[in-house]
Amino acid sequence: MSLPRRPPTLLAAPLLALALLLAGCSSGAAPEKAPVGVPGQGAAGPQSDAASALRSSAGPTPAPSPAEIPDLGPETLARIPAEARQAFVVTGEEADSYRSSAVLYSRADPAQGWELVAGPWPAHNGMEGWTDYHVAGDRRSPTGVYSLTDAGGRLPDPGALLPYDEHPRFAVDGEGFFGEPLEGSFDYVVAINYNRKEGVSPLNRTRPLGLERGGGIWIHVDHDGPTQGCVSVPEERMEELLRTLDPAMNPVIVMGDAETLRR
Repeated sequence: MSLPRRPPTLLAAPLLALALLLAGCSSGAAPEKAPVGVPGQGAAGPQSDAASALRSSAGPTPAPSPAEIPDLGPETLARIPAEARQAFVVTGEEADSYRSSAVLYSRADPAQGWELVAGPWPAHNGMEGWTDYHVAGDRRSPTGVYSLTDAGGRLPDPGALLPYDEHPRFAVDGEGFFGEPLEGSFDYVVAINYNRKEGVSPLNRTRPLGLERGGGIWIHVDHDGPTQGCVSVPEERMEELLRTLDPAMNPVIVMGDAETLRR
């Protein structure tokens, strides 16, 4: 547990400019004027025949691709389950850095792509950065894509959609790596499903990969310093996250340093 953690050359030929418009490349252009002439047909003019010829030769205009999450490479994107419709993306500055930023995305339907919901928020991760192979005590956060199914904390449920376990065992004291107080860090937590059993309190210590692979990796309240391996965000952001993550949308966390996430 994280103890005491986005100008083409101007085209002189009007036919080419029209072809670009028909292909959907001018998404930011102003709306076209309503056509004049016979209802249901385009306006007559010197370009009408040329436009018809272009449409015939080019075939139907392809539908736009669904929006992807920025700065994620193909390997990372492939790990996001098809059924996931919320993604909390935590991007570390460097492989050995404990500073990160966090952004929440959602999609109404996988065919429609991802939309920004909240962020970026400042965040912290493990003191020693990130790792593809987390082990107990390495002070690094595990990279990867993990589901989010369970929450809890010392404080009463702020309106979480995930199952919430309020328990005094979430209390923590002591100091962090830079002498910052840890009190209140676990007032709100969301369990990251790395080496844990899903569907139980974050306090559950079942470790399917074995104790040597660590565990208790959470999203929790930031204490102004690095963590033992968790991800931390400011308290008001934790409350917002708890009220937004919806089990019906199969939320996941996508986490790692920027270079790793671009794979």
